[in-house]
Amino acid sequence: MNKTTHAVSVRAWWLYAAMALLWGIPYLFIKEAVATISPAGVVAGRTLLGALILLPFALKAGALRPALKLWPWVLLFGAIEMAGPFMLLSRAETVLPSGLTGLLVSTVPLFAAIIALLSGDRGMLKPTRAAGLILGFIGVAVIVAGPSLQASGPEAFIAVGEVLLTAILYATAPFVVAHKLPDVPSLGTITLSLGAVGLVYLPIGLLTQHGVPSLRSSVSLLLLAVLCTAVAFIAFFALIGEVGPAKAGLFTYVNPVVALALGAVILGEPITAGLLIGFPLVLVGCWLAATGGRIRAPRPPAELADSELPPVAS
Repeated sequence: MNKTTHAVSVRAWWLYAAMALLWGIPYLFIKEAVATISPAGVVAGRTLLGALILLPFALKAGALRPALKLWPWVLLFGAIEMAGPFMLLSRAETVLPSGLTGLLVSTVPLFAAIIALLSGDRGMLKPTRAAGLILGFIGVAVIVAGPSLQASGPEAFIAVGEVLLTAILYATAPFVVAHKLPDVPSLGTITLSLGAVGLVYLPIGLLTQHGVPSLRSSVSLLLLAVLCTAVAFIAFFALIGEVGPAKAGLFTYVNPVVALALGAVILGEPITAGLLIGFPLVLVGCWLAATGGRIRAPRPPAELADSELPPVAS
């Protein structure tokens, strides 16, 4: 099937399911990894190994040369999409439950809508999309005001701020690609970015690591790098090829459900009243803000079709 047809193939449904899982489980692996590995070490490990796995695919596709020609913008993208977010998430999850972290990251469409408005997109002033923004942030407020977070002290609110800053960075990164890297293959941009971020964080990770990582943390870091970084990007490229970039990001609405479920079942994290009330508000708000209530997302401009990147690379 090509991406101009309307029906969704069986392969596409499998890819949707894979992406919902692959970018819903990073928060569980991050939580386990930072138990005995420094946040900088987690970032260095997942990015370097992810880059090494993606490198043969990038070389075969001839995707690195175009990325190297525009390396300053590629590095800026890497800083916004990976270096900052991966570190912020690793730090935040030393305090916050993994499920809550995944839910807060799902606010990316809200911040993307605000950035689009500031960039001159008057479509965000439509009542449905504006209502989505308001509803989504009310959901965040309900979650943050929950008694379990209040009892965790100021560190928890700092961690919430780190996760929301991550969401802002994730929302900003695609604008860098759209305006500065429209003709660079996504695979080249991601591989070069991962490698550069890993090399920057490697010495920091070594200097901040105290003690020998546990087997559980080491396995979690390995799975984070292989499944949630390298394999996830490969699957995402396949999904874009199957359904087109306009529909490829729809799985992101399932990611927080996966993160909350895994946190509750595997780590025993509580599902509080604040989460139960705030979660649907955030999800519906994000959907309304991003789509205006349409079932089918509009097709993006042709110049973005080959370079569109996932809104959240957890």
